[in-house]
Amino acid sequence: MVEEVLGFVPEEHGEHLWLWVEKRGLTTLEAVRHLARACQVSPRAVGYSGMKDRIAVTRQWLSVHLPGQQAPDDLAEQLAALGVRVLEQVRHPRKLKRGVHRANRFSLRITGEAVGAELAARWDWLCLHGVPNLFGPQRFGPEGRNLTRARALLARGWRKRDDREGMLLSTARSYLFNELLAMRLADGSWGRLLAGDVAMLDGTASQFLVDSPDAELDQRAERLDLHPAGMLWGIGESLATSEAAHFERAIVERHAPLCRGLEQAGVKMARRALRMRLDQPKLTVDGVTARLDFHLPRGSFATAVLRELIAHPTLASFAERKAPGHEPG
Repeated sequence: MVEEVLGFVPEEHGEHLWLWVEKRGLTTLEAVRHLARACQVSPRAVGYSGMKDRIAVTRQWLSVHLPGQQAPDDLAEQLAALGVRVLEQVRHPRKLKRGVHRANRFSLRITGEAVGAELAARWDWLCLHGVPNLFGPQRFGPEGRNLTRARALLARGWRKRDDREGMLLSTARSYLFNELLAMRLADGSWGRLLAGDVAMLDGTASQFLVDSPDAELDQRAERLDLHPAGMLWGIGESLATSEAAHFERAIVERHAPLCRGLEQAGVKMARRALRMRLDQPKLTVDGVTARLDFHLPRGSFATAVLRELIAHPTLASFAERKAPGHEPG
């Protein structure tokens, strides 16, 4: 189960109708199309903050632009018939934009061999040291086919009509980030600051260059107050220098066609924390069943948490190396 944590309250007036919905077996974009058809508007008139998984019970906000008009009287019934349950409706002056929610609340149940003596030890380690902030396998599509499509599209020149939601651009950037993080995992530096690293404050986008780590910064990193940040490739200069820049240059050299394609597509350079902190974590074990509850920053993947806890071929496929040092015992 995934629940969006918005971080603010709609104002109860305005041209946009916001709906708090629950869905299962549908992607966010499918829910957007259902809402647009029910209200007889273009999908562009519908807003959402985050893309929620199809294989999950998910709750999130959607908005639809209805200036001077009411929603259909049977809107909730129409959407329910399509697998989208409306839990709340409220007005707001502005469209819901991508990435404005603060976090996501996860509740996962695992059963079987994974629920053994090592599970609690691994969980405790992650709560103390953080989790590699990898992009999950769902970003790359079934059997990673989105990455193959992204390579082909960028090789011939990206066009919006071929990738209207920008998913293939995102796939390429995610892959490069995962490659960088895999190098830092192998090096053992994924959770500590190197000379020339860009540090990102936990739970925010605030960042600053670290010329040379000192004892205070090392202690803050150990407390998970800040994290080293890796590049999301695009146009612009990377802030990283010195030792940290070595890893980024290696990625650019190894994947030059992807990097050039992203630059030609006009994507701007950005950064993402290499590590994430489990907020409000709770593990409940009952026999052969375990329930995991935790909050993650927006854009982080619960599958990245699971791959540090259990062995599963799908979870292992999107990054070969595990974080060193968190084997139980």
